[in-house]
Amino acid sequence: MMNIEDFPFAYRATAQGKVLIYWHRKQVMILKEARARAFLARIAGAHEAEQQLIMAKITGNFKHGNERRS
Repeated sequence: MMNIEDFPFAYRATAQGKVLIYWHRKQVMILKEARARAFLARIAGAHEAEQQLIMAKITGNFKHGNERRS
């Protein structure tokens, strides 16, 4: 079973105030204005595993608990 720490999320804040979120080095989301500011404030004090969880939740790329197990 994969842990949230294994998810390879990353982000980059731009000079224009946007936040680009990457998964496996592929850009999957752009946050703008208030959402970008809220994201940066939330992620600022988080350790790596928390950052991964925050990005997973924002992008919708995480298990909800109702998926079928194989």
